[in-house]
Amino acid sequence: MQLIQARITDYRSVEDSDIFDVEKDVTCLVGKNESGKTTLLQALFRLNPVEPADFDEVVDFPARKTRDRKQLPAGKKIPVVRATFRFDDTEMKAIEAEFGPKAMTSPEFDVVIGYRDDTKTFTIPYDEAEVVKHLRSALDLPAGAAKAIGGAKTITDLLDALSALDEPPSDATALAERIRGWRECKLGLHLIDAYAKPFMPKFVYFADYDTMPGKVALNDLIARRAAGQLTRGERALLSLLDMAGVSPEEFRDSDQHERLLRELENSGNVISDEVFDYWSQNTELEVQLKVLTPETGAHPPFHDGPILQVRVFNRRHRASVPFDDRSRGFVWFFSFLAYFNELEAAGTTNLILLLDEPGLSLHGRAQEDLLRLIDERLAPKHQVLYTTHSPFMVDPDNLQRVRTVVDMERGGAKVSSEIFKADEDTAFPLLAAMGIEMTQTLFVGEHILLLEGPSDLIYLDVLTDVAEANGSTGLDPRWVKTPIGGSGKLSTFVTLLGANKLNVAVLIDSSTKDVGAVQRLRDNDQLAKNGLVEISEFTGTGDADVEDLFDRDFYLGLVNRAYDSQLTTPITIAELNAKDPRVIRQIEAVFKKRKIAARFNHYKPAAVLLREQAELGPDVDSATIARADQLFTRLNSLLPRR
Repeated sequence: MQLIQARITDYRSVEDSDIFDVEKDVTCLVGKNESGKTTLLQALFRLNPVEPADFDEVVDFPARKTRDRKQLPAGKKIPVVRATFRFDDTEMKAIEAEFGPKAMTSPEFDVVIGYRDDTKTFTIPYDEAEVVKHLRSALDLPAGAAKAIGGAKTITDLLDALSALDEPPSDATALAERIRGWRECKLGLHLIDAYAKPFMPKFVYFADYDTMPGKVALNDLIARRAAGQLTRGERALLSLLDMAGVSPEEFRDSDQHERLLRELENSGNVISDEVFDYWSQNTELEVQLKVLTPETGAHPPFHDGPILQVRVFNRRHRASVPFDDRSRGFVWFFSFLAYFNELEAAGTTNLILLLDEPGLSLHGRAQEDLLRLIDERLAPKHQVLYTTHSPFMVDPDNLQRVRTVVDMERGGAKVSSEIFKADEDTAFPLLAAMGIEMTQTLFVGEHILLLEGPSDLIYLDVLTDVAEANGSTGLDPRWVKTPIGGSGKLSTFVTLLGANKLNVAVLIDSSTKDVGAVQRLRDNDQLAKNGLVEISEFTGTGDADVEDLFDRDFYLGLVNRAYDSQLTTPITIAELNAKDPRVIRQIEAVFKKRKIAARFNHYKPAAVLLREQAELGPDVDSATIARADQLFTRLNSLLPRR
């Protein structure tokens, strides 16, 4: 059975979530802090909780609507969660085996829970007349009896007709007794009791604070287990003992400690192996369980032994620390798997897992591990709904899973699969996730040429066309040209791309302040040998931009075209400072001297060249083509031979 739709109303910060679809495997609720994500999961949890959980009308009803609540008729159910479930094929076949192929008009049914009435209200679509026809057809009746019950259209009519038979056959008597065994002799109630309720999955809620304790006093644990007061984290700890085949009571027998410790080692190894199938951050860890005596002066309940402590041993450092002292991310990861295994071991296999901010304390890579755990370990057997505001917990390959949660000024939290309805803060993790994906997928080649800005890309493309048209060397198309938006980002991009084992080269202005940082990356083998290419190598000057590859008259012509509407008269060569090797700096000085309001933009002259390449390309002189030829020959030499 699957949950396919839900709607939450009048629960804490949610006045009406609107109807939202739930994916058959994984659904991701994305929203900023305090948007209502946790509230939504906690409401869903109460549909069919794996452990007791009730609504409290006074505490849970939205405070803003208190007056409305008090005006509602006493004793009338106030809906909170409306959910639609779908019977799977196996369940439908079981229903059809009892009531016929046309018994259900749809495999979907609705469930409502709320305040003032802790029972579930089911709405199941069935065709009672078809069910009666099917039940009647299975009876072997003489002609008179068949005629007597032939007009029955409802279960009530059928039961009355069967009861009125003078000498009912055994199968008719058996059918009548069967119907009388249904709750109130109602078909709908029987479908609820025999199919909807038993097949309905249990909901499991797990949050960051549900982690396993690193130390427990076993006598206290036993007492609170008997009183039904265990936390989810303590249940996770008990699952380790269950996996070892031991109970807390056995630790009272000091003669059995050696055997118990061996069993605990085995149990710790089992869960550790599963954790490290998905935890790639540090595979040198293993979980150990120790039995201790109470410390002197220990406070209750730790004054009463024995004490069971969970420790994590680091094989690399050859030391162990208490479980509580490990990173919260690892503690959460381990605790959840232990708790989940306890549920599965107890036979609770039909689950819907509600994970509240599961990657909250995890590094980005560890969050990827968690997504893999969800996809490979959980989703094949159970539906998973989780909340997040982290881009690393949004799978860019499965954006159909995402539902945004926005806290509206009036109406509280709203859930939607339409991303355009979300505000910028809510959509940010989605945009960031897509950005992360793009950095890994847009670099479609293995050879990356980093450029400072988009104007550099335009100049290289145009110069390639001009050079090749004149029989010179152009830039090899295997280079994926990637503008990064400023020299300050060069070292970061080199590091990130180098970590992906790509062939990275950098074309850089000779005056760039980041040259030293990039050179250090090259010296540390994070950049291809000779992969730092400075423009000054081809201009014969100690300081140069890409624009200095062009003849000064030609580039000045591009500037005058680009700023025609802002220049009262074109800039002339005489206005430029010939002693400055960089034409960009010369033009910026003229803009300042003329007090031109617009700030000089490197991109605008490049855009002119791109738009008017057909007209301007032939004007590129032979000296410029020669410099471009040297540059492209140098860059192409960094590529492997074809």
